[in-house]
Order: sequence, then structure tokens, then C-alpha cells
Amino acid sequence: MTKIPDLRPSPIAGTWYEGDPDALARTVDTYIQQARLPDLEGEIVAVVAPHAGLRYSGPVAGYAFAALKGMTCDVVAIISPMHHPYQQKLITSSHGAYATPLGRVPIDQKSVNELEGHLQEELGLGLDAVPFDPEHSLEIELPFLQRALDGDFNLLPVMVRSQDPKVSRGLGFALARTLAGRRAILVASSDLSHFYDQQTALGYDRVMLDQLEAFSPEGIFEVERSGKGFACGHAAIAAVLWAARELGADKVRVLHNATSGDTSGDFSSVVGYGAAVVLKTS
Repeated sequence: MTKIPDLRPSPIAGTWYEGDPDALARTVDTYIQQARLPDLEGEIVAVVAPHAGLRYSGPVAGYAFAALKGMTCDVVAIISPMHHPYQQKLITSSHGAYATPLGRVPIDQKSVNELEGHLQEELGLGLDAVPFDPEHSLEIELPFLQRALDGDFNLLPVMVRSQDPKVSRGLGFALARTLAGRRAILVASSDLSHFYDQQTALGYDRVMLDQLEAFSPEGIFEVERSGKGFACGHAAIAAVLWAARELGADKVRVLHNATSGDTSGDFSSVVGYGAAVVLKTS
């Protein structure tokens, strides 16, 4: 029987982002520092950030995490898609912590257990813990958090395989119950449209971002279903919006969007990226 190590080894360090800690810190800091944010009024409850390789989506992700710069929190819940063919609907890690070149990020097992209980009450299903998952979309957000937040934080990782709105909504309600009253931030990890030309992609992305800015998890599922806009993590975004609404958030502000073509120079087949912040203004 294979023993599961406490630390989840990174399958993407050195490829999706730099494996050298000093180089990685410089890159992430540059993306955060280059972001030009509007005035943000209210308390930040959540952010939405892309998850491609840093050379492509890092300039956009920097906007989401610049909004968190200097904040302190006890737990960060990252909700991402699961791109790989697992059968389970909602997945977490079997390990005790994630490894990045910038250090160890411990998993908040107490929060994982609480979320599990709330999910059973909301949906009649829980989290399936898996070892050695290859998923990039959750891990890629960690170096940004490690550089943006002030001090250490614990992680509540959830990877969403189900595309069912009922599951997404139930996850959102369960997350809100788990995080209520705590110093917590939600992160929704998602890219936007995939492999259209630049102008087509920007059109699809605008439709999806409009639903995001309208604070409409229902609308996000609808435009995905109707083919009017796309996000590979639309179920994760919707879950975070439902959770944020339950936690008192009342406004979404899209901070920036672009495509892979803006960094690669190839506009014939691009991936869209968007960054947003979810605020409690009242």
C-alpha cells in the first residue's frame, strides 16, 4: 500500500511557473505591482482569477491578487475546476499541505471536515479526498497568495468536477456556513473562452464577465449552457458567488481582462482571462 506523504508535491513547478523561489517571487511581485486598480469600496469577500501558465495569465491574475495585497486572513478557500477525468463530483486533497517553491501551504483540515458535514446536509454528498492530483488550476493561485497576503494562511481546497448548478449552489451554501464569522477569503479559479480568434474570444468573454459583474451565478450557468459565453471554471465561479452572497457580499467589480494573445502575440487561437473582486459594501 502506497503511503500518502503529508506534502503534496507540485506537478507544475518549473513548467507552469518558475521552479526557483527567487525568480518566482520576482515574477509574481511584478504582476501584482503592475496592476492598476480602481478605488474599491467595501470589504473583499472573494476574488476571481485565471489559472494558465504565469507567462500567459499572470498579468491578469495580478489584478485579483493586488486587491488582496497586505491583507491577513486565517483561511483561503480556493474553488477551482478539475480538468482531469475523475468520477467524483467535488474533490479535495488527501495531503496535509501543498508545496510550492515559496514554501508549504497547510490545508485546514478542520474547515475541510466542516465543509464535508455541510455538504452532506445541503446535497447528500461530500468531498472525495484524492492523493497526487495533477490539477494545475488550484495550485497556480498559491504563489500569488503567498506573496500578496500578510502572514501565513491555511487552505481549504475544493476542485469541482460536476457541472450541475444544484451542486454548485449547494457547495456555495456549504462554503458560506463553513466560513461565516472567520477571517476568510474565497478564490474562484477560472479561465474564460478557449481557442477562438482574438475578437471572437473577447466577445464571448464580455458576455461571461457581464454575468459575473451582475453578480448572477444563475446567469453564468445560462450563458455557458446557451453558448453565449464560456468559462472552464464556471461552476467554481458560481459556487463562490453563491457563497459570497450568503456572506453578505453585494457587488462584483471586474478589474481586468485580456487573452493569451496579448502576451504571446498569436491572436489566431487564444484563451481568455478575467480578474474580478467580490465586495461587501453595505
